Parts: sequence; structure tokens; C-alpha cells
Amino acid sequence: MGRGPLRAARRVELYLRAALLVPLRFVAGMLLLVAYYLVCRVCTLFVDEVAEEGRPRLRGWRRVAVVRAGQGLSRAMLFVFGFYWIRETHRSYPNAEDVHQGQSEELELPGAIVSNHVSYVDILYHMSVSFPSFVAKESVSRLPLVGLISKCLGCIFVQRESKASDSKGVSGAVTERVQEAYQDKNSSMMLLFPEGTTTNGDYLLPFRTGAFLARVPVQPVILRYPYMMFSPAWDSMDGARHVFLLLCQFVNYIEVVRLPVYCPSEQEKEDPKLYANNVRKLIATEVLFIPLPKI
Repeated sequence: MGRGPLRAARRVELYLRAALLVPLRFVAGMLLLVAYYLVCRVCTLFVDEVAEEGRPRLRGWRRVAVVRAGQGLSRAMLFVFGFYWIRETHRSYPNAEDVHQGQSEELELPGAIVSNHVSYVDILYHMSVSFPSFVAKESVSRLPLVGLISKCLGCIFVQRESKASDSKGVSGAVTERVQEAYQDKNSSMMLLFPEGTTTNGDYLLPFRTGAFLARVPVQPVILRYPYMMFSPAWDSMDGARHVFLLLCQFVNYIEVVRLPVYCPSEQEKEDPKLYANNVRKLIATEVLFIPLPKI
């Protein structure tokens, strides 16, 4: 649905859903967004932003309030979008003896969550569970409501990868934050989409190395969106049209596969590309059984 002509019956059904569901869901979603903005506004009163990072450093009750409210309201927003149930599966690696992880010797906490990127809904799910920081366009920080929220999330705002000697660049900033999260359990983990773009979820594109430069363990999380009429995967459609059609569906589905923390071997620590490729291959071929495109 949404990518070709509809039969008359389907068109009438779409109009009815648009009239009944979209206004209610839009209003509910805006109320949730404003509510969380107000929480963030109160919690950032009298708190200065860190100039180099462009975000307020929240501690104590401020941090707790932002995280708890963010998790609860993100789950409520998913409900508004029609994701009433979320099926989560915790999987082990089928061929654990072939994967160097070191879980038996040390219980490692991940420095980053690595996830496939299927839809803008991915962010809401991860916020509702782990409340991580992530990389966002610099323009997001200036948006009404969303700008302050993204700063409280601890997003890294980027315009382009800088090669200047006085700048760490995007990769350097991400690596620093991943290492910080790994060393300090009170810091937010980074959420990274190593594919670099959204896909339809049927393939796993080659991973970029940014998530693996810090040489620390990562938490693989895989998202899938089963559907009957309209796919929540945002791969080629205009954003506004996609949101509209998603809101028109009575029920949307999301399935989550959470894998054990992947601890890199010494060889993988020295070769981020090898580390990235091994995690990708493990997820695609041994866990999800999806083909790897030859690119």
C-alpha cells in the first residue's frame, strides 16, 4: 500500500482510516511530545550546556527524571503509532564455539548498541528500552520541541565529517562517547546504525567501522516489522506520506531480537573493519538467516 494504485474498496478503507485514526493519533502524539519537552525544560533549568558537546550535563534527579519520562513516553508514543505489543526475543549465538566473546571469563557491559536501521520508529523503540544517545543532523538541535529533547538525549550533532586538525570529526566524537559509556556505567550508551541508512529489513548492508573504532564490546539488537498492508520500513517513500500511511493502520508490529554482548578478539580490536564484518556476518547468517548482498 502507498506505492501503487489502490482498488476502489481499498481506497475507501484508507479514507475512513485517515478520518478516524490520523487526527486522534496526531493529537495524542503531539501531547506526548509537548509533555516530554516540558519535562526536559524543567530538568534543564539553571543547567548550562557544555559548549564543546552542545548538550546539558544532567546529574542526579534531573537525569533520572529525563530518562524515566523518556522511556515511558516513548513507549506511549509507540502505542499511539499502533505498536500495541512488542515481541522481544533474547537469542544466543548458535555456534558460540566459533565466536570469540569472552563471556565466560568476564561479564562485559557494552559501550554501544549496534542495530539495523529500518525506520524512524527504531529510535522510539530504543528510547523506550535503553534510552541511548545517537548521531543526529546538526539542524535537529534547532527544531522546536525536538531540539531540546535531542540535547537531553545527549545526541552528537554533525554537519559533515571534518578533516580539520582542530576537530575530532564525527568518528572521533563517536569513539570518545562509546569509550566513555563503556568505562562509566552512568553514561548513556551510544546507539549506532552501522549500515548508515534505512533499508527494507530484508538485507543487511555492509557495516561502517564507526561503531567499532573504540575497540569495546557492543550489544547487537535487530528490529523487524512484519506487516500485511503497509510496511513500516522507511526505504524510499517521502517522510510525511510514510507517517500518514503508518498512522492509518490499526495495528503495527515490531519484533526485536536481542543478542548477547559481543566482545571483540585482540585481532578484531586491531582491525575495526574485521570487527564490523564479523558482527555483520554473525547477525545475518547465523541468527537472522538473511542474505548478504554483494556490494
